[in-house]
Amino acid sequence: MGKATKIAILGLGTVGGGVYKVLEMQKEEMERKLGSSVEVAHILVRNLEKAAAKVADPSILTNDIDVIINDPEVRIVVEVMGGIEPAKTYILKALKAGKNVVTANKDLLASEGQILMDTAGENHCDLFYEAAVAGGIPIIGPLKLALAGNHVAEVMGIVNGTTNFILTRMTRDGMEFSDALKLAQELGFAESDPTADVEGLDAGRKMAILACAAFNSRVTFDNVHTEGISGITARDIRYAKEMGHVIKLLGVARNTERGIEVMVHPMLIDESHPLAAVNDSYNAVFVRGDAVQDTMFYGRGAGELPTASAVVGDIFEIVRNIDFNCCGRIGCTCYKQLPVVPYEETCSKYFIRIKVEDRNGVLASIAAVFGNNNVSIEQMVQRRKQEDFAELVLITESVKEKNLKDALTILRGMSIVKKVSNVIRVAQ
Repeated sequence: MGKATKIAILGLGTVGGGVYKVLEMQKEEMERKLGSSVEVAHILVRNLEKAAAKVADPSILTNDIDVIINDPEVRIVVEVMGGIEPAKTYILKALKAGKNVVTANKDLLASEGQILMDTAGENHCDLFYEAAVAGGIPIIGPLKLALAGNHVAEVMGIVNGTTNFILTRMTRDGMEFSDALKLAQELGFAESDPTADVEGLDAGRKMAILACAAFNSRVTFDNVHTEGISGITARDIRYAKEMGHVIKLLGVARNTERGIEVMVHPMLIDESHPLAAVNDSYNAVFVRGDAVQDTMFYGRGAGELPTASAVVGDIFEIVRNIDFNCCGRIGCTCYKQLPVVPYEETCSKYFIRIKVEDRNGVLASIAAVFGNNNVSIEQMVQRRKQEDFAELVLITESVKEKNLKDALTILRGMSIVKKVSNVIRVAQ
């Protein structure tokens, strides 16, 4: 058995507390699993008195990062503070001091991942971040290791549990968005300020990280087109169901001949697709490779212990690397420089709901506008409404985003169109 590997944890919030708990739960079997053990030497916190009740030995608590950086026995620093700063500064200090790092910080990785990976490589350190995407679901490791023999063509997933819970309740119970959001907040699935979740920002950061790992090329959060679910109504969900579809907030990254396409937005997916059955707060990531073909990773995408599970898995992997003197063997895998396709140049099918005047010639006029802008209609449903208006619901063939926008601009200016009620992409 090897001697204990000493680690430091930066933060003792939900994830940090979970990491501490999982390490305690693993104590009895740790040496048999690893050939050595893990000892928490320091935990960085803001409030020493408040944190003391959460740990068995309060003497390991500190509010001074330099205590950790200057301790030569600390081999692994676990950053679970979140945010850009001071997390970025602390991680860079640790790496430059020759310490390996585990982080769950999706915000930081999605914007500053390159400098972190480069610094890790320069100092022959491990920088692992499995917990940054999809909580307890293993996906970064599989993309870099088990699926490395593939050219990955597409990664598509439900990577935000809050929005999936909301859409599930809207689908099952016929709830409107505001009511489902309120329920999610009451049950602890949504924050008091849910903007990052419901507007797709959280999922966008995760998709940037996934695209890097899948396509071996640098993608940042700024490259990701993001839309949220606040505009989805129970009416949209009912129409989608009539057409054999389910609405989900999906992150989509594709490796095309023109470059990488990466986006987050609500999408209609066929009810037979595996992702259609992923409900409540669960996450799933669907990967398509040239050799493996289709695979899906499913599980809890967030939460104290599921996220801690991924963090501790990374800690254990680094302990093994330390014991065999092979840290830094899996560094940055972004060896390509692929362009990111502008969102306006991407193509998709679209679900469109329009309220129009209920009289002869309207359908022909609408069809003419679409036809003149190279938008073909695959499926259409007309519902008669009161007050002399009818509702058209249609699904287009695959069309370039720019062409659809041009057609919708014209439609919104026509006297026969009262309102373009919603436009939602359709998975192909």
